[in-house]
Amino acid sequence: MRNKYISRFLRSIGLAWAGDYARFQLMRIRNRKQNQLFRKQHPGVILPPDYTLYESFQMDYGKYYVGGREDAEWIISLAKPYCNLSNGRILDWGCGPCRILRHFPELLGPANEYFGTDYNTDTIQWCKAQLKGITFSNNQINPPLPFPADHFDLIYGISIFTHLSKENHFHWSDELYRILSPVGVLIVTTHGEAFLERLTEDEQAIFGRGELVSRTKVKEGHRMYAAFHPPSFIKHVFVQSGFSILRHIPGSKVNDDFIQQDVWILKSE
Repeated sequence: MRNKYISRFLRSIGLAWAGDYARFQLMRIRNRKQNQLFRKQHPGVILPPDYTLYESFQMDYGKYYVGGREDAEWIISLAKPYCNLSNGRILDWGCGPCRILRHFPELLGPANEYFGTDYNTDTIQWCKAQLKGITFSNNQINPPLPFPADHFDLIYGISIFTHLSKENHFHWSDELYRILSPVGVLIVTTHGEAFLERLTEDEQAIFGRGELVSRTKVKEGHRMYAAFHPPSFIKHVFVQSGFSILRHIPGSKVNDDFIQQDVWILKSE
């Protein structure tokens, strides 16, 4: 797979962000017709600016909105066996342009309190201006979050650890433990063993030793800053923070364009 070597080369010469922005423009052109059709068929759907959408997910309006609702339903189905989802507080950690969280009030009702937080100031400003019934706040790339201890009944972070440094895996795990209720549940996703084929030989060797693989030389948190997670590493991170692992669902390759991330469902010890 040539992409992994192209990515490494662009990082080595400091052009990773420029290469990714060129990809954004290409995807914008490629998806223009289907996105225009989506706007015509769904005139009432509020959509984020194109680059905001691309930076956090894909340049595809349908996958943002329809796929976001499907992912919200999926997260609810994962959490329901382990926690109460009525009259509680729910946090989307790293909410981006609210692809998932915007559907929660309709799916679970207004009795819950819904919160979204993200390090991207522009994204949070858009969310605050456009989406009602949810409390949004900015965070930094490092903890803490602006919430008291034991505050949330459900926290989820979809593809957030996938863009963090090794140090911030530990820092954020500790912070999420702090703000999670003793009866609450944390759901996060990571790049697990299914992503081995996307790693270079050197990276595969690091992964095989149980060490985090990090692709840096871009701003931490950006989509081009990538981390790949041996399950043993992730277990160590969570256990040292005090979590117990309720369920680990390994990802798998769906097709050449899509690989599922690992899912971790955790609770306080």
